[in-house]
Amino acid sequence: MKYLHTMVRVTDLEASLRFYRDALGLVEVSRKDFPQGRFTLVFVAAPGDTAAQIELTHNWDPEPYGGGRNFGHVAYAVDDIYALCRRLMEHGVTINRPPRDGRMAFVRSPDNISVELLQQGAPLPPAEPWTSMPNVGQW
Repeated sequence: MKYLHTMVRVTDLEASLRFYRDALGLVEVSRKDFPQGRFTLVFVAAPGDTAAQIELTHNWDPEPYGGGRNFGHVAYAVDDIYALCRRLMEHGVTINRPPRDGRMAFVRSPDNISVELLQQGAPLPPAEPWTSMPNVGQW
């Protein structure tokens, strides 16, 4: 058995790509439009690790998607959690659970999918502004 991907339905493909690609730093692995089915699939993955992918499914006909949190979350190990959280904030992403412990943070995609960020290896020493930041919303 081999893990292939996690599928996430997205309402605005460009907003989702700005989050997953531009802010989070994932790379687009493939994209395919299906005009007959009126949907687009875009696969993204961490740089250098295409074995674990997220499939962004965009249905062309609008429909509401609720309960993004009921699916749980996707998680990524990161080299520097503070640097990535700074980058995410620079892209306008709210840090829902700041990395106060130097180890773990949570953010949400434009479609309310929870993304867990975990410091690879040992936690970083506690540092500002993270140690003083409160939780925001649900994560």
